[in-house]
Amino acid sequence: MQLTEDPLATLLKAANADDKQAYARFLHAVTPIVRGIVRARGRNLPPDQHEDIVQDVLLGIHLKRHTWDEAHPLRPWLYAITRYKIIDAYRKRGVAMHLPIEDYSDVVPAEMQTDALGARDDRAEVDRLLGQLEPRAAEVVRAVVLREEPQAEVSARLQISAANLRVTLHRAMKRMAALGRKDQS
Repeated sequence: MQLTEDPLATLLKAANADDKQAYARFLHAVTPIVRGIVRARGRNLPPDQHEDIVQDVLLGIHLKRHTWDEAHPLRPWLYAITRYKIIDAYRKRGVAMHLPIEDYSDVVPAEMQTDALGARDDRAEVDRLLGQLEPRAAEVVRAVVLREEPQAEVSARLQISAANLRVTLHRAMKRMAALGRKDQS
């Protein structure tokens, strides 16, 4: 019996080879999967935070897609990013999480291979992309995604509605993804 390749892996391989349409299809296909994981594992979080976590996961995928080893299955890598973002959301709320170590056995070796230089490169890349956004959108991303400030506080400080904040964040993330793809071409 021959194993078939994961269609998501095929799309991400093509995206990593600079196929912009494949990347758009990958993000479109992976979003409902991520949303389902967030709903299931984040069921103790307020439902209005679920979409924020989904957006954080998609940004994490975009920023780290170069770290996926094509010789390994995609889904454990994808699930690990999603799990970490959910755990981050629980941490922000001050909720202690006790997860079995078996859930992380597939990602421990990959973590051991990362280096501090890669983290600095990612920060520099994010700062460069943020510099290409309009100032308000950049501040929304910095506040909500990077500093993990509550959206209610950010919208009050910036004097915009919660809905407008979410739209601004979504558009900024989409713009950053497009700029990142453009730079890679």
